[in-house]
Amino acid sequence: MGKYIGKRLLWMIFIVVGTAFVIFTILYFTPGDPAVVIAGGNAKAEDVENLRRMMGLDQSYFVQLKEFLYHTFFKFDLGTSWVYGKPVLDELLIRLPRTLIIGLTAMALNLTIGLLMGIFAATHEGKWSDSLTMGIAMIFISCPDFWVALMMILLFSSKLGWLPSYGIGGPQYYIMPILCSALGGIAVNARQTRASILGVFREDYITTARAKGQKERRVVFGHMLPNALMPIITSIGNGFARVVAGSAVIESVFSIPGVGLYLLTAINSRDYPVVRACVLFFAIFTAVAMLIVDLVYAFVDPRIRAQYSHARKGTKHEK
Repeated sequence: MGKYIGKRLLWMIFIVVGTAFVIFTILYFTPGDPAVVIAGGNAKAEDVENLRRMMGLDQSYFVQLKEFLYHTFFKFDLGTSWVYGKPVLDELLIRLPRTLIIGLTAMALNLTIGLLMGIFAATHEGKWSDSLTMGIAMIFISCPDFWVALMMILLFSSKLGWLPSYGIGGPQYYIMPILCSALGGIAVNARQTRASILGVFREDYITTARAKGQKERRVVFGHMLPNALMPIITSIGNGFARVVAGSAVIESVFSIPGVGLYLLTAINSRDYPVVRACVLFFAIFTAVAMLIVDLVYAFVDPRIRAQYSHARKGTKHEK
């Protein structure tokens, strides 16, 4: 098991370092000069050149890449924002809790409601309740996040006046952003859960469990769901990463100063240290989510544990 975890950790490090290299390279070769954008259209050529020198843009690609990787992975320094003049890491730590509140709460809703909807639809296969549940899921998955957010603002803020339309404050400020982030994930989890449950619905061990007189709830949650978990876990892991990485749209619509809005603002103003740091954060978050999924795989599926146990025993036997 330790070998399995170590292998996944190595892949995680490779992914994060690779992402850092790719995002730096893309930004370096992006057309346009960030110094000109930040200095303004009326700035003198001499001022722009001085700004480029202060930002380190006058150095070669390999020199800048080496400095970026060294400061990021050895000094844990994400640099200073070119626009605001503040350390990027400090700003991320301030904004991160808001993004995580939305992402983690939305994921909890995805998991709970999506699983229940999928199980309900699968156990009522072919009935009107199954069609209604999957129809609702189809609507959820078809509506873009930004459109749902705007419709919620028009209904719950402008018309009814129940909820604030933007900004941060008390818990009521997070209700609409969380719901917008959760709807698509609920639909995906519901459809995946239904398909997975139906895949084991008529297996022999399910028929045997029913023949023994076990209650339907015991059959579903004790026999069906554990054997249908593998595809569901994959869907949940992907959704977990997608909810947080897709926070830019939600935070932009609701004007929530989180990591996503920080990234969008930095892209528009060519604030490359902020863009690199935010992309790197999302890469780390996604890699951690996938690592957790892999560990859950090993916990749920005994075949994975057995594979590495046999490999370890085989190595000892050879010695």
